[in-house]
Amino acid sequence: MRFKTALLFTLLATESASLATDRDSTRVTYSTYAGSEMPRQVYWGDTHLHSLLSVDANTNGNTQLSGDDAFRFARGEEITAHNAMRVRLRRPLDFLVVSDHAEYLGVIDGIARGDALLLDNEGARRWGRMLATGDMTPMREFAASAISGEAVFEHPEFLRSVWRQVVETADRNNRAGVFTAFIGYEWTSMPGGKNLHRVVLFKDGAEQTSQILPFSALDSADPEDLWRFLADYESKTGGNVFAIPHNSNVSGGLMFRDKRPDGGTLSREYAELRSTWEPIVEVTQVKGDSETHPFLSPDDAFADYETWDASSLGMRDEHRDEWFPYEYARSALKLGLAIEAETGANPYRFGMIGSTDNHTSLATADEKDWWGKFSAGEPAPDRWSRRMVPVDLPFMYLNWQMAASGYAAVWATENTRAALFEAMERRETYATTGPRMRVRFFGGWAFEAADADLPDLAEVGYKKGVPMGGILPPRTANRPPSFLVAALKDPEGANLDRVQIVKGWRMPNGELEEKVFDVAASAGRRNWWSENLASVGSTVDIAEATYTNDIGAAQLLTVWTDPNFDPEQSAFYYLRVIEIPTPRWTTYDAKFFGIEMPPEVPRTTQERAYTSPIWYSP
Repeated sequence: MRFKTALLFTLLATESASLATDRDSTRVTYSTYAGSEMPRQVYWGDTHLHSLLSVDANTNGNTQLSGDDAFRFARGEEITAHNAMRVRLRRPLDFLVVSDHAEYLGVIDGIARGDALLLDNEGARRWGRMLATGDMTPMREFAASAISGEAVFEHPEFLRSVWRQVVETADRNNRAGVFTAFIGYEWTSMPGGKNLHRVVLFKDGAEQTSQILPFSALDSADPEDLWRFLADYESKTGGNVFAIPHNSNVSGGLMFRDKRPDGGTLSREYAELRSTWEPIVEVTQVKGDSETHPFLSPDDAFADYETWDASSLGMRDEHRDEWFPYEYARSALKLGLAIEAETGANPYRFGMIGSTDNHTSLATADEKDWWGKFSAGEPAPDRWSRRMVPVDLPFMYLNWQMAASGYAAVWATENTRAALFEAMERRETYATTGPRMRVRFFGGWAFEAADADLPDLAEVGYKKGVPMGGILPPRTANRPPSFLVAALKDPEGANLDRVQIVKGWRMPNGELEEKVFDVAASAGRRNWWSENLASVGSTVDIAEATYTNDIGAAQLLTVWTDPNFDPEQSAFYYLRVIEIPTPRWTTYDAKFFGIEMPPEVPRTTQERAYTSPIWYSP
């Protein structure tokens, strides 16, 4: 077992600084600052994007756009989409991971190019014959391999050549201080059609990553074996790497279990390994939102957001209620408190990010300019009504059910591989469903109401407490924790409806509870007879696909103190920021193409952000 040192910057204020130590391990998770070395900039990126090297991307239309194109587009350069439109990201990203599937990496593209290494491989030749006739069998066999763990064919020499291309492409596009191109890939484990996918993200460049080949689900479908591979990589190369679980809402109850994959009891070692190798999770993306679900959070008015709950990822089996607690981030965070009480370590002490999972090479999450999950779903008058993939399955989703989501926001000292990786490792991150609202969240024991009005809110946040992703230090006085909250609207987007703190805690009898607190809202909203806020209303004109910022607030700042704090109860707190209603991507499509959609297609959305939690342990 390894424990990374996460004391990432010099401790500048020795008397006023607090040090939060991870109870799951011997490593320090955060050191606070009182000087200029604190993270002052939030960087925007996508850690989950596919190019033509992924089998499912290529067989579903992305036959032209490479990893180079993906990095160029993310930097703000103009490229040509498959429908011949010239496209450019209106606001460039700061970083990107092109995370193509490790399983059969680059094979479909290699067949199309007539790669010499594939000519002697009968499996590749068979796929080539099928593709020439439009047969979707290669796509189905790719999915079947991810489900069974059995390879249709293997070609290590070809994989080595493609991985070299992946590494060189990222290094070529990496521009320290300007744009970060991470090396990464997707481990596509899907036992029984249930999603256990992880993005593997390397801190390093070619010197380290060229020493290995991607560990795929064809090597093992067990996450523990993936962690062993990550440990071996670090030991062999001296590099750094972690994995990002994603899309847990279609994991069929497997992603956040209270048992090991083989059904065995969770141990302290397992819990420590998981929290070490998987410091952040993806809670929102194109295939729905994984923060929470109305079944789990019936008192949460905002729980039913871009919900996917018909089946697991394989789309063959009907969803079962008993899966819910193990599929969503909020319930997993609560479950982590229970496991920590039993084992002494919390496997689900994770931060939160969003990413797209687009297979188009286009990292777009904007409702107004969304280019679909697959290239076959690029803007067109009928795309809303098409199946996600042209395969007959019992629970196949339609394109209108796709979410234009999301992005990863990272607070770091500079735009480099090292700084961004270390910020993600210490969980100083948040997820958004697309908008670029600027969010700060600090927890401590000494925040006062006036702190929210200070000109440098972040400085007092680091000086008096810990940021998102941190662990509250030991109590210094007989008082409850307080939280410094700041949310600034996307400068090109919608006003803010409200800011909420979501608290989860473990009762002495072992029961797990949650509560959502409205801690700040636009003016004149709270009823004196109720703790519930009145609705912010809506300015959306569906016919014209417009809205105005006549309601809501440009920024929301506050200090909130937990009114129900019990020092004997372990707890977590995270921030949820809700925008005012705006048109959904389907409404923009209807206006642009002059089409009508049936009533079941959503017309509006309330975009949001979720920060990494702050934890308290007795």
